[in-house]
Amino acid sequence: MPVSHGLSADPEVIVFNLKKRYTGVSATVNALVPLQMTQWRLGYCGTTQSNGVQGMTLREAIRVSRRPPAGRPFRIWHVRRDHEMMAGLWARDVLRLPIRLVFTSAAQHVHGAFPAWLISRMDAVISTTQKAADCVPNTTAVVHHGIDLTRFACVDKTQAWADSGLPGRFGIGVFGRVRDDKGTDVFVDAMIQALPAHPDFTAVIAGLAQPKHQAFEADLRARIAAAGLSDRIVFLGEVPSGEVHRWYQRCLITVACPRYEPFGLTPFEAGATGCALVCSRTGAFEELVTPGQEGWLVPTGDVGELAQAVDRLMSDVPGTLAKGQQARLTVATRFSLEKEAEGIGRVYSQLWSSGR
Repeated sequence: MPVSHGLSADPEVIVFNLKKRYTGVSATVNALVPLQMTQWRLGYCGTTQSNGVQGMTLREAIRVSRRPPAGRPFRIWHVRRDHEMMAGLWARDVLRLPIRLVFTSAAQHVHGAFPAWLISRMDAVISTTQKAADCVPNTTAVVHHGIDLTRFACVDKTQAWADSGLPGRFGIGVFGRVRDDKGTDVFVDAMIQALPAHPDFTAVIAGLAQPKHQAFEADLRARIAAAGLSDRIVFLGEVPSGEVHRWYQRCLITVACPRYEPFGLTPFEAGATGCALVCSRTGAFEELVTPGQEGWLVPTGDVGELAQAVDRLMSDVPGTLAKGQQARLTVATRFSLEKEAEGIGRVYSQLWSSGR
């Protein structure tokens, strides 16, 4: 088993992230693992993280789990995806390893029969919102995702945008995959309506269009060109995970307008950097944004409402800066990484104390 960056050779907890592509789950694990390594004897199984933490293979996780860890009756495997639950059940129930399974559930819908069965077999379930918990009968605790307030720090927005090399004095951005369910088209159409009245602003779209969504992106580019805004609505492509925070810092306003989101980290990360926020009513966004304080909420898929909300913010830069500061305060108070790690730790401790 590789040991790096403080990972334990005899972990009491192994955190899993077996998916190779970087996703929101990967971002959560990437942020939490360095902090959890200071709290627990921690192991990590999966793809090497962008912060350099190297993971063991599933085979190595099984090998190290054949005996309980020192001082514990069993080892905890913390999983976040269906195939990780399947691997855990196989290891616990077929191989009879002394492990217990903790699953984090974010989806805000009733699970299909097979995922629901997998979740029912977990020893503990952490839901990331109350809405997610309402869809999982065996939820143990509700623990919100948390943000690394050191990495996602506030800076001078005017100076940060100047460093971007893009036109204007201020940025407004949307972050995530370029595709229909993320609402990239809603953002583009709202920007086509709102930007002409605000020459100081440039919009950026930070995210990858996978091959099956490249025609969707091409159509958006054509709409932007037809509106004469190709120099003011800029596609950044996929931003390396280690650089995303810099684009949040450069933007004065961040928009998150997916049609559906289980939780949605981007406005939380952006809010931590002092962005004012405009979010659709999905995911955990209504727990982050109180209309008129951190920014505004709009119905999912509503171009007109989104255009009005961003127009309101672009028309009042001092007020928008104040909303960004309120967003930072809200994230720091309620959604810090430390609070998430504390909530997860309570679940681990309850499992060990119960002897389940």
